[in-house]
Amino acid sequence: MDLGLKGKTALVLGAGGGLGSAIAATLAAEGAKVALGDIDLAAAGAVAERIAAVGGEAMALKFDLSDLAGIDARIAEIEAKLGPVDVLVNNTGGPPPTPAAGQDPALWAKSFNDMVLSVIAIADRVLPGMRARKWGRIITSTSSGVVAPIPNLAISNALRLSLVGWSKTLSREVARDGITANIILPGRIATDRIKFLDAKKAERENRSVEEVSAESTASIPVGRYGDPQEYANVVAFLAGTPSSYVNGSVIRVDGGLIASI
Repeated sequence: MDLGLKGKTALVLGAGGGLGSAIAATLAAEGAKVALGDIDLAAAGAVAERIAAVGGEAMALKFDLSDLAGIDARIAEIEAKLGPVDVLVNNTGGPPPTPAAGQDPALWAKSFNDMVLSVIAIADRVLPGMRARKWGRIITSTSSGVVAPIPNLAISNALRLSLVGWSKTLSREVARDGITANIILPGRIATDRIKFLDAKKAERENRSVEEVSAESTASIPVGRYGDPQEYANVVAFLAGTPSSYVNGSVIRVDGGLIASI
């Protein structure tokens, strides 16, 4: 299937990590010019080098989502080198594991700034150009916690859910301009983040990481953690032209993990 991404410019946030790097590489393989934003410039640069090695076009840039004032300059840098952003993939890091009660308001505020306000500000920066060109894709990666809250991930559950409300509202505002806005949420995908969460759970419960991982795997109907490439494939479809009638949706890539309909 031709996804119609040749010549399009995509910005992938968190592109140095497991999900972000797979998404960036997949979009590049479909012919998109990819900007890889990450607070870890070296990690993003390594992904850009891998993309270039197989003939893709990519640039890495340091993108600190806590710095809202720097967003315009980062986007302008992408526009100057690759062209205006046609596809925005919002993929942010997660906050530390915490219960819901008793958290410092400063931690809530910082997490909201990094995970929510930054995403909204970046989308607002690229939306006028998308509207002028009558084409755009805004894809926001969240968590299975927005459907079934995950114990001890209270901040993530709450703040990522706010992005679902934002994306759904936005999808209705921009649809007539040829722009879609969708949420995609991972189940347990084999990334460093999942390894970290498994390790933290094992520590809290005084169990081995292997035991925690085996228990988690047993809860997934397909019987394994997902591969980042499987997640990236769905993002690439949402980014392309064949998905033009998919708008305002929440799409799970979870191997059937979430039990609710």
